[in-house]
Amino acid sequence: MRFFCLLIFLVLFLRQLPAQQPPGRPSIGLTLSGGGAKGLAHIGILKAIDSAGLNIDYITGTSMGSVIGGLYAIGYSADSIEKMARSIDWELLLSNQSTLRSVFMDEKDEYSRYVVELPWVNHRFTLPTGLLEGQELWLKLSELFFPVSHIKNFSQFSIPFKCIATDVGTGDAVVMDNGEIVTAVRSSMAIPSFFTAVKVDNKNLIDGGIVRNFPVQDVKRMGADFVIGSNVSSGLLASDKVRNVIQVLLQVAFFREAEDQRNEVPLCNIYVNYPLDDYNMGSFGQAEDILEAGIRKGKEMYPLFRKLADSLNALYGVTPLRQNRLPEMQKVKISSFELSGLKNTSIEFFINTLNLHTEQWYSAKDISNMIRHAFGTRYYNRILYSLQELPDGTYKIIFDIAENPLTFAKLGLHYDKFSGISAIVNFTSRNFIIQNSRSLVTVNIGDNFRVRGEHLQYIGRHKNVSFAVGAQYDRFNVNTYDLYQTQKAYRETGMYKRQYSTLYARTTFSSDRKFAAGLGFKMEFFDYKPVIAGKMELDGSNRFPTAFTFLKYNVLDKQVFPNRGVKLDVEFAQVLKQHANISLREDGQPVSSEEYAIATHQYPRAALRLEYYSPISDKLTWFGNVQSGINLNSSHNLMNEFSIGGINQLYHNQIIFAGLPEATTYASTVAAVMGGVRYELLSNAYIIGRANVLFTNFLSRSIFFNNPDFFSGYALTFGYNFALGPLEVGAQYSDQLKRVTSYVSLGISF
Repeated sequence: MRFFCLLIFLVLFLRQLPAQQPPGRPSIGLTLSGGGAKGLAHIGILKAIDSAGLNIDYITGTSMGSVIGGLYAIGYSADSIEKMARSIDWELLLSNQSTLRSVFMDEKDEYSRYVVELPWVNHRFTLPTGLLEGQELWLKLSELFFPVSHIKNFSQFSIPFKCIATDVGTGDAVVMDNGEIVTAVRSSMAIPSFFTAVKVDNKNLIDGGIVRNFPVQDVKRMGADFVIGSNVSSGLLASDKVRNVIQVLLQVAFFREAEDQRNEVPLCNIYVNYPLDDYNMGSFGQAEDILEAGIRKGKEMYPLFRKLADSLNALYGVTPLRQNRLPEMQKVKISSFELSGLKNTSIEFFINTLNLHTEQWYSAKDISNMIRHAFGTRYYNRILYSLQELPDGTYKIIFDIAENPLTFAKLGLHYDKFSGISAIVNFTSRNFIIQNSRSLVTVNIGDNFRVRGEHLQYIGRHKNVSFAVGAQYDRFNVNTYDLYQTQKAYRETGMYKRQYSTLYARTTFSSDRKFAAGLGFKMEFFDYKPVIAGKMELDGSNRFPTAFTFLKYNVLDKQVFPNRGVKLDVEFAQVLKQHANISLREDGQPVSSEEYAIATHQYPRAALRLEYYSPISDKLTWFGNVQSGINLNSSHNLMNEFSIGGINQLYHNQIIFAGLPEATTYASTVAAVMGGVRYELLSNAYIIGRANVLFTNFLSRSIFFNNPDFFSGYALTFGYNFALGPLEVGAQYSDQLKRVTSYVSLGISF
C-alpha cells in the first residue's frame, strides 16, 4: 500500500510541472538477506525482476544473500543462477572433502573414513574455528566469479555490490566492497561454529548475519532511492522450539537479528518475505523445494515489479533491461605465479602436484581441477587463488595455501552384528620419518581387536610411485554354520576364534588418480581356536609367504553411498610353501589324516572385485557388484578359502553376499554377481534393494566344506548418512539359509 501511495504521489507531482524536465530516474536498490539454504528463494525474486524488465542499480547482501546477490551483480541472469543452484552437489560443497576422484590412489581407502579429525598443533590436539573449511565451496565460488576475478573494486561490477561480514574480534560489521570477491562472499557466509573464519587484513571474519543480516541501510548509502528488500529469515525461534544443540548455537549466534529486522525493514519500499517455516539454514537437501517456493513468491510479486517498471518508463523514458552484463573471460594466460603459506612442503612439490605450466591458457575449471589434485595429496587444508592482470594482458596466479598439520588423531565408530561395536582410533603423520611420506597406526577397540600399521613413501617428481611396508592383526569370534541335508538349509552350530596376521611390502605405480598397478610380498598367518564346538572343528594354525601383483581402478565420486563411478580391484598371487599345524574334529571326534589330508604345496590364486554406480535420475541410482575368488589346485588346503556372506566388506578374503550372514560358508572357488537400486527418499536418506547370485565349486571343490553350487539372496535396507557415518538397517533373505535375518551397520569399518 505504501508503494502505491508513493507512486500516485510521484505521478501527481510531476503532472504539476509540465514545463520542466523530469528529474533524474530514481535508482533502484536490492537487498538480499542471509538465511543459509533458505537464501535460494531469492532466485525467484530475481527471476521476477528480470521478467518485469526492471533494472537494478545497487545490490547488497549478507551470507547466502551475498552469494546470490554477488552473482547477479557481476552479470549472471536470474535464469542462469537458477540453473547453477539446481546443478550443484550441495552435499559435497558443504563438506570438508573434495571429490574422491582427486585423491591419490594410495590415499583413497583412508579418505573420509573418520567422524572426527583433530590436528596436532603447538604440542596438542586442537579444534578449528569451525567444522567446515569447505575447499569445494571455495573452488565453486572461484569458478562462478571467475569472469570478474581481475576486478578488485566491487563498484566496477555490472551492478555495484557490497556484502557484510563480522569482525570476530570486535563484533563490528565489516562492509566488503573491494579486494577478492570470492574471499568477501565466503567471509559473509561463515556461520560461526560451522564454517571456519576467513582472515582478511589481519581480521578474522565470520557471517555478517550476526550483526546485519538484512543490510538495507548499506544499499541506501550506496545511493538507492527506492529499495526492494528480499528477506528469507524468519527471525529467532521461540524458546519452546529450540530443541537441539545446533539450534542453540544458531540462536546464540543470531541474537541481534531481531533488532536488525526492526531497523532495516522500514527502510524498504517493497518488502518481500517468504513462507519458509518448514525449512532451516541447513536444508540444502530440500534445495529444489526452496527454489520452487521462491519462484512462486516471485510470480506473486511480478505484477508489482511490472507496474514499477512501467511507471518508471512512463515517467523517465523506456530503459530496456540490460543484457549480456557478464564479462567475457573464458580462459586466461598464466605467465607467472606466486604463493604463500608453505612450510612442510616445497614449492616444487606443490607446483608439480598442480602440474602448472606458465605461458599456457587455463579456464576456471582447469584451475579448480589442478587445485583438487594438490588437495588430494592430503598435505593441504585449503588452497585459494586470485588472479592479477599484468600489463601485457597475461595473468599472475597467486596461491594462498593453508597446509594441514603433519599429524592428526582420528576417531570413528562402527557397529555391525558380525564384529560388534568398536571405536576406531587412528594416528596419521606425514614426513614423520622421511619427506613425502605417510605413517599411520589404526586400532579397532571393541568386541573384536584389530590393529594395522603402515609406512608409505612417495617417490618421483609427480609422486606417482610409492613403496609401502606394513603389518596387520585381526581377531574375530566367528560363528560357524552347517548345511543340514534334511532341511537343505544352513544352521548356526558353533563358534571359533579366528586370528589373521600379515606382514607386507609393496610398490605401486599410479599413472593418474584413477589407476594403479604394483607388486608385493607378504607373510600371512592364520590361527583358528574352537570356542563353541560345531559339527566340523578346525584347531591350529597355518602360515605361508605370498607373492602378488595387483591392479586398481577407482573413479567413484565419494566414499559413502556413491552416485557414480567404477571401482576395480584385481590381485594375482602365488602362495608359496605352507607350514600347517591343524587338527580336525567332526562331531567331536578326531578326523584321520587319511580321510582329510591337508596339503601344504604351492598354488596360484586370483581375486576380483568390481563395483559400478550410475544415476538413473536425480533420486535413483543403479549399482552392481561382481566378485570372484579362485584358489587353483587347493581342494586339500585350509585357512585361505574365501569367506561368503555379509553386505559390507569387513575382513580379509570376504565375498559379500546379501542374504547370508558373514562367514556362513567357505569355498576355494567362488563367483558372485549383485545388482541393486538406491532411492533417495530425503536428503541423505535412502531405500536400498539388492539381489544377487553366487556360484561355487566350478574349478575346484574343497574337501572340508559341503556347499551347494549355487546361492541366491536378497536384501532390503534403509540407509542414512549422518554425523556418525553411514547407517544401514534392514532385512535379508537367502533361499539356502531359508530364513529372514536382520542387518544393522553403523559407520565405516576398520
